[in-house]
Amino acid sequence: MDTENLDLCAILSESRKITKSHSRHFLALSVLFILPLSFALIVFPILLNSDTNTTTFQAETLLRYNHHHHHHLHTHIGFKPLFFFYFLYYFICLTLFLCATGTITYSLYQGFFGRPVKFVNAIKSLLNSLLRLFVTFFCAQVIILVGFIGLGMIVYGVISGIEYLGFEIDYSSVYVKVLYNIGLGILGLGLLYLLINWVLAPVIVVVEASWGLEPLRRSVYLVKGMRGVAVCCVLYFGLIMYGNVWIFWGPMVDGWSGLKGFFLVLQTVMSSIVLIYFLLHGMTSNTVLYMYCKALHGELAGEIAEEFAREYVSLPFDEEKSPHVVSIAQP
Repeated sequence: MDTENLDLCAILSESRKITKSHSRHFLALSVLFILPLSFALIVFPILLNSDTNTTTFQAETLLRYNHHHHHHLHTHIGFKPLFFFYFLYYFICLTLFLCATGTITYSLYQGFFGRPVKFVNAIKSLLNSLLRLFVTFFCAQVIILVGFIGLGMIVYGVISGIEYLGFEIDYSSVYVKVLYNIGLGILGLGLLYLLINWVLAPVIVVVEASWGLEPLRRSVYLVKGMRGVAVCCVLYFGLIMYGNVWIFWGPMVDGWSGLKGFFLVLQTVMSSIVLIYFLLHGMTSNTVLYMYCKALHGELAGEIAEEFAREYVSLPFDEEKSPHVVSIAQP
């Protein structure tokens, strides 16, 4: 595998070849996991507005009869149902995403080595990888949360120290707002840095059967030397999917509901199709990036030698295209 001229286009090209050679298999996995996920992401603002409007109407109707129960109604009618709805929605989306990641990564890895790519085997692989994916995701969130708490304590300590010295801080000042925006920018760059360094963690969990902090640590090691390509992959898929969701979410969040009937259904379907396509290719591209990172660190040749145990190895990425040939030097 040539890693000297590797860029985003090469990653995308390999990803398309792999999905094309097993198009029915990846289509089935997309329909099972990615389709419900994309539909949930697109339809969420509609359900949220519907639930909010229903809750508001019920509260206003009941408040006409008893003004003294305002706080009680706000708590039991508004907060609890919405909190449960948010939690259930987040859990379902996370589960679907991890299931899609596990099955698609497993299938692509099997196809890379010329092994049979079967739908049943991909589903069975979740028995070994799904729990590890959950644990690894939880560990990553804990690290981010601890970082937020630590940063918040530092900022609070600095502000308290300034006020203790007798200085007054005008929080409406332009300088404070500028510092606030700069802080948000630095925080965003920090999160992007972590995302780039941990981008291979889901693939490592599935392929190497590790979990917890180990996939995060190993991802940082493998990404070294390929961070430029990893940045391009993260930004390419992230910005397109974020933009697609926000184009649909934006009017709903702002309270505009001009899309109704046929046009609403049409935009929902089109947005879901775009999300399905880029989520699928984002996951396959991530796995291809993992392969190239291992090749760059000299770890892939040994696996190929153990798998095929012959002088020349053909890797059938695509039944129609010319296969990749890797030469294994034997002593």
